Amino acid sequence: MSIWVRISDFVSAKAATALTGVVEAVRTAFAGDPETRRRVAFSIAMIALSAKMAKADGIVTDDEVEAFREIFEIPAEDARRVASLYNLAKQDVAGYRAYARQVADLCGTCEQDCPLLIDVLDGLFHIAKADGVIHRKELDFLADVAGIFGISGAAFDRIVARHVDRGARDPWRILDLEPNVSYAEARKRYMQLVRENHPDQLIARGLPEEFIKIANDRIAAINDAWETVEPELKRA
Repeated sequence: MSIWVRISDFVSAKAATALTGVVEAVRTAFAGDPETRRRVAFSIAMIALSAKMAKADGIVTDDEVEAFREIFEIPAEDARRVASLYNLAKQDVAGYRAYARQVADLCGTCEQDCPLLIDVLDGLFHIAKADGVIHRKELDFLADVAGIFGISGAAFDRIVARHVDRGARDPWRILDLEPNVSYAEARKRYMQLVRENHPDQLIARGLPEEFIKIANDRIAAINDAWETVEPELKRA
């Protein structure tokens, strides 16, 4: 069953209220089903951050809205429901920091560099670059959200490297490697990243199946980075 079918009742019931109320309603309704509660509440909170982030540069473009739809792979029959929630988030007077704190709380852990929160940032970066460029205000937005999420500076730099071309150093940063590493160590790290970021792993830790594009894009970035650094490692 689509995640959007599960949340449609909350959208219609809470459409005239702040989106934070929708999230709390979901949290209460699924109190006896923590896995579903996390998936549904996570999705709603992600919508809120997407809507707020899309406005960060002052313009909400059709490309940004379409990128949001790509990430969630919204079925045609659910498009109206999701659009209502997205518009509610855009109109809500609550600031994005409130939503970021809700997402962090839904992760259910205080660990630094929470993988599920890194997944959220990857989705937000995908939307930010949909119009061909990540604007300074969008990057500032994402850096601030990362801070609320407890994402370290090094981890945030690796996320940025997957989405913004900053030169020759980026492939090494994506793989979290130094250029003087041995080929054996580098390949071991590469294979570890492939295993950790396989779509099945993301779903296992709570990412809804509708977010699968995030996993596919990340694996593509990791593979591209490896193809770039492997020849240099072999020469060394």
